[in-house]
Amino acid sequence: MAEFPRLPPSGIRVVIVGAGFAGLTAAIECDRKGHEVILFEKSPELAPLGDIISFGQNSSRFFSKWPGVWEALEPIIHKSEEVKFYDWLGKYATTQSFAKEHREWGPRVNGHRGEIHQILYRHALARGVDVRLGHNIVNYFETEDAAGVETADGQRFTADVVLAAEGVRSRGRKLVLGFEDKPQPSGYAVFRTWYPSDELLKSDKTRHLVVNGDSHVAWIGQDVHFLAAAIKGGREMSWVCTHKDEGDIEENWQFPAKLEDVLRVVDGWDPVVLELVRATPPDRLFDYKLVFRDPLPTFISPKARTALIGDAAHPFLPTSIQGASQAMEDGVVMAACLDLAGKGKVQEAVRVWEHIRYERVHKIQATGISTREQWHKADWDAIWRDTESLHLKREAWVLDFDSEADTYASYDGIRDQLFSGETAS
Repeated sequence: MAEFPRLPPSGIRVVIVGAGFAGLTAAIECDRKGHEVILFEKSPELAPLGDIISFGQNSSRFFSKWPGVWEALEPIIHKSEEVKFYDWLGKYATTQSFAKEHREWGPRVNGHRGEIHQILYRHALARGVDVRLGHNIVNYFETEDAAGVETADGQRFTADVVLAAEGVRSRGRKLVLGFEDKPQPSGYAVFRTWYPSDELLKSDKTRHLVVNGDSHVAWIGQDVHFLAAAIKGGREMSWVCTHKDEGDIEENWQFPAKLEDVLRVVDGWDPVVLELVRATPPDRLFDYKLVFRDPLPTFISPKARTALIGDAAHPFLPTSIQGASQAMEDGVVMAACLDLAGKGKVQEAVRVWEHIRYERVHKIQATGISTREQWHKADWDAIWRDTESLHLKREAWVLDFDSEADTYASYDGIRDQLFSGETAS
């Protein structure tokens, strides 16, 4: 087995529910800090599903701290240094370059969600993390001294702290909130796909997107935007189309989609867009309902033994380009807080963790709405006077940020602020 640097054993036992990016990051970082981890996942196998996903510099920095991960990612990630913006008819507006931020803040990571997820999963296994697939967690519980989970077949597992990382329908939310709540429709959905670009090379309309390697293009219309990314040297294409949707999400929020539904949304658009849609294999097209939840009053349980992380605590709109990054920050900060507090003060660690994460998460969450409105409610008369108004906001306080270093620098002050006048449990 490869050597993985880790701190001496802390004696802290951590149960994590959900092996998405929040759960895997928390597991890897807790192992790195010397904590004992069990990671439960409902699915019996972790298949490489999904399409494009993005990690800002605030999270991509962690990949280089995990031996072998960056080397595995490098061949499969998106290499374009810019995105070109057009209006829905195909009139060029502006190009946003990311070269300067890459030089100053480090690389972004964009790639296939399933492929990146598999790399992190294999790294967790290589580290020796105890990953238990096919375990459906149906209940969370806690006492003053421990927290735990119960599986569908009646097994109970206890730990010093439990991290609920299984998404917007997490059963851990009931323990934290005291009641069951339901995700709400945002009024938007996203058509999504990923496919080989062979057919695109044959078309005069789309060849330019893939023939010279990776590219990234955005078309902005009225309450619709369409993003296309050629990846792996132009050999594969991913596109997403965000559109209005009032459909119900009572049971599911991802459905197979029909090409004619997409073509109806982009009727009359740039022929390049229409060709990208028509070239899509029908079995690779999905309609993903975007959900939201009102900001939670807290991310932690009454006894501070259970915490919601990732989408279980704060689902992000794709236009924030920070959902996966903030899920990773959750896990990194929790592992560091537990390291600083020690086994005897786990509840202190959980409370400090929430204080560190709460305001930052919600400020960044709000950027998803503002970017969507910036594009979907665009005043094109104003845009043509200032085309750079289409550019994504790339801010240092979000991206040029090391949440691990920040935790070690700020923990003592926050602890003293929270627990002044009392003895932390």
